[in-house]
Amino acid sequence: MAHSQRSPGREIITFGGELGVMKLKDKYTIIRLKEEGHSNHEIQRMTGIHRKTVAKYWSEYQAELSMLGFNDSLRDIQELIVSAPKYDTRGRGPIKYTKEIDAALDVILAAEDAKDSILGPKHKQKLTGVQIYGLIKAAGHDISLTVIAKHIKIKRDIRKEAFIRQEYEYGQRLEYDFGEARLRIGGVLGKYYLAVLSSPRAGFRWAYLYRTQKKDVFLDSHVRFFEMAGGAYRETVYDNMKNVVTRFIGRSGKHLNEDLIKMSIYYGFRVNVTNCFSGNEKGHVESSVKAVRNKIFAMKYQFESFEEAEAYLAEGLATMNAGSGFEEEKQYLLPYRPPLELAHMSHQRVDKYSFVRVENNFYSVPEYLAGRQVQIKNYATEIVVYSGGSKVCSHKKKTGFHETSVEITHYLETFLRKPGALKNSAALRSKEELKAVFDEHYTGKERFFIEIIKENQNVDFFELIRILKGATPLLGHTPLKEIEDNVMAMAKSQILALSELFMADKGAAHVN
Repeated sequence: MAHSQRSPGREIITFGGELGVMKLKDKYTIIRLKEEGHSNHEIQRMTGIHRKTVAKYWSEYQAELSMLGFNDSLRDIQELIVSAPKYDTRGRGPIKYTKEIDAALDVILAAEDAKDSILGPKHKQKLTGVQIYGLIKAAGHDISLTVIAKHIKIKRDIRKEAFIRQEYEYGQRLEYDFGEARLRIGGVLGKYYLAVLSSPRAGFRWAYLYRTQKKDVFLDSHVRFFEMAGGAYRETVYDNMKNVVTRFIGRSGKHLNEDLIKMSIYYGFRVNVTNCFSGNEKGHVESSVKAVRNKIFAMKYQFESFEEAEAYLAEGLATMNAGSGFEEEKQYLLPYRPPLELAHMSHQRVDKYSFVRVENNFYSVPEYLAGRQVQIKNYATEIVVYSGGSKVCSHKKKTGFHETSVEITHYLETFLRKPGALKNSAALRSKEELKAVFDEHYTGKERFFIEIIKENQNVDFFELIRILKGATPLLGHTPLKEIEDNVMAMAKSQILALSELFMADKGAAHVN
């Protein structure tokens, strides 16, 4: 902004703008003062703008006015007249950025390209802009980091990408991604994973919560989603996660996970993998990960159990999708197919404690299988054991390290032979409710405790606890030894009665 002061016979005008930068108001002041008849020297003293600059812009203004008679270029001339002054830098050229520096930069970037072709595009050994600048400086060139960074950007042709809005048909496209969520479960803070599946056409988002992001989890989430949806989409889109791409071949080739290929063949969908570092190619699911995590787990992130967190997620997703077009889209999905069993198969010999080891965790099997070979199906959330082609038991999968899952029903015959081993056994201690019932009602009555479990081993756990608690009044205060003696006495009495009956029958037959 221009300010004026009174001086003996002279008006002095100063400018509040940046020093040396001509603005539209400066051009206006020069034109106004020249039209008032002031000389270039006077304008210099009044404004601080050099007289040669005043002469230059006054001459340009006169020339622009003289061109107004050419109607073909009237708009262009008008824009020149009312535009702020512009400096002509076309002939200046770089002062410090020389041909030698440009050639050195080309050599460095060519070496980086060669490195990419050897190590793959996602390697983490790329030179940073600061490192490249250091190489240029080490070669003896005097240049700034800012200038080098500018030319690196130009040479690598880094520019903003224009996104093209896509429109899809119902059932055409499903997008898949993984996201993290930090939750406190059972008082312990941990990192959990969200498998997020999103339909951009229906505006539908769904997710499953997992403890890990291993391959079996990746495959399980597909099966669960297709089962819930009642069919598969014609195309499923992924980024370059390792569960999708096992390795890169050259700069653009990708070797897909074989289990993913098998699943796509079974369900009939096409696998579409985005370009590296191009999350925008599946932008709907990228935003869906954030939406699910923030809308559901931002307000509540503490749960008593993992199952409670799963139920809370499902409830929140149902609310999020209330206005989606998912129900209509179901009509356009590929035909329903039964859930694909995706398990890692292995064979293993049962150890002397009647355990099998799966991923560094231990699972009990029926005691008669100790020392035998069994087949194991390792699912995302379950371990199933087979012997001779028949299923013998299953366990909920453990996710820790050296954890144990043991069922007391796998050791009943041993406990009947060795009831004293029950009290401190891992089988009893692994179930807190069961041990609490034992400690309160069955101490010293181990054999009776095992007999009740054996008779009710096919009922669910909570029903078994109820039966055990209900059976205790029948015991009263009678010692177990007295109960056993009474049973033996009854047995002897029955045997004696049968013997007498047999002798009577035999005598009658002899008389005849």
